[in-house]
Amino acid sequence: MATNLDQFGTTVEEPLDLIRLSLDQRIYVKLRGEREIRGKLYAYDQHLNMILGDVEETHTTVEIDEETLEEIVTPKKRNFDFLFVRGDGVILVAPPIRM
Repeated sequence: MATNLDQFGTTVEEPLDLIRLSLDQRIYVKLRGEREIRGKLYAYDQHLNMILGDVEETHTTVEIDEETLEEIVTPKKRNFDFLFVRGDGVILVAPPIRM
């Protein structure tokens, strides 16, 4: 993979390097089962198992109203001090926006 330097002069050679640069930063993680979490990344491994702190989880459920056949979207939010995320459920990891 080609070597690129970001605006801070940090080398990104592999996909996990981008996650490494997000340590101690708030990240967004999309999971299977219509779950999304945002939290501070404390640790990760090559399987994308992660330990996050100060976490907000959003679980979105979609139901169909039987009378009107309209979709009813219901987001449910929970907060955790710390959370272990198993990597096999991860769909997407978004690092913080760097200005």
